[in-house]
Amino acid sequence: MSEPRPLFDTALLRQRLARARRAGYADFLLTRAVEDLDERLGAVLRRFPLALDLATPLPAAAAWLRTSGRVDTLVRVSPVREAAEAFGVIGDPEALPFGGQAQFDLAVSLLALHTVNDLPGSLVQLRRALKPDGMFVGCLLGGATLTELRQAFQHAESEVEGGISPRVAPFAEVRDLGGLLQRAGFSLPVADSERITVRYADPFALMRDLRAMGLTNALTERRRTPLRRATLLRAAAIYAERFADPDGRLRATFELIWLSGWVPHESQQRPLKPGSAKTRLADALGTPEHIVGVRGDPSP
Repeated sequence: MSEPRPLFDTALLRQRLARARRAGYADFLLTRAVEDLDERLGAVLRRFPLALDLATPLPAAAAWLRTSGRVDTLVRVSPVREAAEAFGVIGDPEALPFGGQAQFDLAVSLLALHTVNDLPGSLVQLRRALKPDGMFVGCLLGGATLTELRQAFQHAESEVEGGISPRVAPFAEVRDLGGLLQRAGFSLPVADSERITVRYADPFALMRDLRAMGLTNALTERRRTPLRRATLLRAAAIYAERFADPDGRLRATFELIWLSGWVPHESQQRPLKPGSAKTRLADALGTPEHIVGVRGDPSP
C-alpha cells in the first residue's frame, strides 16, 4: 500500500518563509506570541540550563529567552539559514538533529508546528530531546484561523468555477491537541486557545500580510494553475459582504493554540488511585452525607 501524500509541500514552505524574511516579515502575531510566552514561563519558578527554540519563524523567541535570565545556553533550530545566529542550526521540526538524546531542559516553538506533516511524530521527538522533568511550550495556529477567508474562497470558486480547491490549510483543533501531547508521552498536558481579530481595509491587505508571514498556500494538493481574476474578485466581494464591521473594515480571525507539557519525572504530582482517599468529601465540606440508592437497587 502506498503512503498518503504529505499535507504540506515542505520545500515550498521554506522558500516562502525565506522570501518573507528577506522582504520584511510581518511579525505582529509572533510579537504577541513572545509576549504571551513571557507570561506563561513567568509562572514556572525555575532556571533552564539548556533550552531549544524549534523553528520559530524569526529569532524573536530565542532573543527573549537569552535576555530573560531564565536560560543559560540556547540552541535554535531554524528551517532556513540565518546570518549571525549563534548556536543555530538548520533543521526540520520533523527530523530533529539530536539523535534522540535527552539533553534539553526547555523546548519552545512559536508559530511553526501547524505546518508540519507529522505533528504527533514531532511531539514525540521533542519529548525524547528533553530531559526528565523537562518542559515543552508551543504555540501554533488553530482551526478557527482565517475562517472568513476560507469561506469567501469556497463560495467564490463554487459560483465562478463550479467547484472548490484547497486554499487554506486545515489547522488543528484545541480539543485534539491535548490528546496528542499525552500520546507523545508528556505528563501534565495543557492546551488552551485564544482568538485574535485583526481588521483590514480590504481582503488584499490581509493577503499581503499572509505573504509577508510565508503563509500563502503550500498545500501539496493545491491547484497548480493560476487563480482566476474573476474568482479572486468575487472572493473579495463576498468577504466584504459577509465579514465587514459597521465602519467598513474587514475582520480576520487568527486562533493561537498554546500547548505545554512535561517529560515524566518521579517528582511530579500524580493523581491518587481510586479508593485511596482517607477523608470523606462530606467531612471536608462540612455537610451531612446522604445515601441514595442506585437505579435498579432496592436499597434506600
